[in-house]
Amino acid sequence: MKAFHCDRCPLPLPAGHRFPAAKYGRLRARVAAELASVHLIDAVAATVDQLQLAHDREYIGRVVRGELSAAEQRAIGFPWSPALVERSRRSVGATIAAARAALSEGVAVNLADGTHHAQRDRGQGYCVFNDAAVAARAMQAEAGRALRVAIVDLDVHQGNGTAAILAGDATTFTLSLHGERNFPFRKSRSDLDRDLPDGTGDAEYLRVLDEALDEMCARFRPELIVYLAGADAHENDRLGRLALTTAGMAKRDARVFDLAFRLGAPIVVAMAGGYGRDIDVTVDVHFNTVRAAYLHWRRCSARMDPEPARA
Repeated sequence: MKAFHCDRCPLPLPAGHRFPAAKYGRLRARVAAELASVHLIDAVAATVDQLQLAHDREYIGRVVRGELSAAEQRAIGFPWSPALVERSRRSVGATIAAARAALSEGVAVNLADGTHHAQRDRGQGYCVFNDAAVAARAMQAEAGRALRVAIVDLDVHQGNGTAAILAGDATTFTLSLHGERNFPFRKSRSDLDRDLPDGTGDAEYLRVLDEALDEMCARFRPELIVYLAGADAHENDRLGRLALTTAGMAKRDARVFDLAFRLGAPIVVAMAGGYGRDIDVTVDVHFNTVRAAYLHWRRCSARMDPEPARA
């Protein structure tokens, strides 16, 4: 299985910044140490033409040239720097490459991204460009047809940017399960939203997820699934407000991969948010998602090549 990463392109942040940028390098190290069959690949930056599939050219240009206002930088949550531009473009490039790999191999992973708050003409909430929307459009462009793409967003924060960018597009479907009282406080309308009260635990979350996935499949038949597997629904998260256990998060992942397997739909996974009080817990949750993706890849590979391997 291929896993794309961009953590070797550091994100320069002021001392004390609460964004846990260190988790990406730690996650890659865990994957390298414990999942030897996963092929780790440095991401290539998304091109301006690719970014334009979901973003205004004028906004892209101002990001690249460093012309964002102080207010725009505050909305994003990161100070502008050339390294921020490079990292943001490589993060989107990682999801594009992973989507391309998933279409041929069943599943692939971006060890970062899930930047679902970025709008067509502005960034927001630690998101400069919207990788899910760009990757969906890029795969449709490469296919030369209206490839049906579902974005299953299980980050604890609503995917407002993705919903707004893809609104009214019958070739895509946006599903978001999120905390009803969490950021963003002005939400966009996804094709299917499920708002969850503070303190929602495993049983109720999984019940709502099952119903939402069933409804999505009744309304839309995806040919590619983009899965935003946020770790911030975990009970340890500083920003999450929900109460899923590590076991509950694993069951959540299993629901999504089982659906992809039943549908025969390729799936690309992005890590999305995760702001644990203990960064090691966040890395554990992300690593469990990557491991689940790897097991799904093995299952897909066995279905494509059912002959048992010879000794």
